[in-house]
Amino acid sequence: MTRALSGAVLIGIAVSVVWFAHPLLFLAVAELLLVLAFVEYARLAAASGLPIPAGPACVATILTSLAVGPTLYIGDRMVGGSSGLDTVLMSAFVVLAAMTLPLWKGDRDALGRAAAAMFPMLYLGLAIGAMVALREMRGPAALFLLMLTVMVSDTAQYYSGRAFGRRLLAPAISPKKTIEGAVGGFVLGAALFASVGAWWLPSMPVLLRIGVGLVVVALGIAGDLFESMLKRSAGVKDSSQLIPGHGGILDRIDALLFAAPVY
Repeated sequence: MTRALSGAVLIGIAVSVVWFAHPLLFLAVAELLLVLAFVEYARLAAASGLPIPAGPACVATILTSLAVGPTLYIGDRMVGGSSGLDTVLMSAFVVLAAMTLPLWKGDRDALGRAAAAMFPMLYLGLAIGAMVALREMRGPAALFLLMLTVMVSDTAQYYSGRAFGRRLLAPAISPKKTIEGAVGGFVLGAALFASVGAWWLPSMPVLLRIGVGLVVVALGIAGDLFESMLKRSAGVKDSSQLIPGHGGILDRIDALLFAAPVY
């Protein structure tokens, strides 16, 4: 009951924000989710033995997301976009690499510590920025179609796996995901993208919609497995307990983090 109730609340919030929020409010919500996801990532990194300079890394991740998404408004209209992504990434690389120096204690983890500090810029910043940019440039329908495809695919994977699952998809990472479940996700996810996309993306040919739907589902599965790998490496079941019955923010957006930048 708790899981179902919190799930309904999450869906209601997502629909309201994606479809009806002012661009600046949507940007604020996106950055809030980014910060919460970063906090969970930093905890996973620390639990994996790779503590990072959390404050500077979080700032760099936020700046990366802003450099991807359009951020210049006059009233309700977006009149310009950010173009400093390369500057942000290069500057943050130098700063974060330098800040890992005092954290190193002589163990054989220098490369891991430095990489862990810079990784959230790519893993979180680019993906959240891509979703903000997608909504502004293509409209709420395009972003919601991506989210809906991921949600339907995830649900299809769960029930297909329970009904027909026999062979594990990635046994070292997830003991529950099955090949049969993945097939169900591909079929229903791509079918939804192709059919609903006829209204929300009418200029896209049907074969292209099917292809994009398959790619979105594949990337969503990869994103889900990747976050599961991070959690398994850190020895935790969920990224946090922020959302009752659902774990943390990373547990809810893991598929989108891989799908959004490519979509």
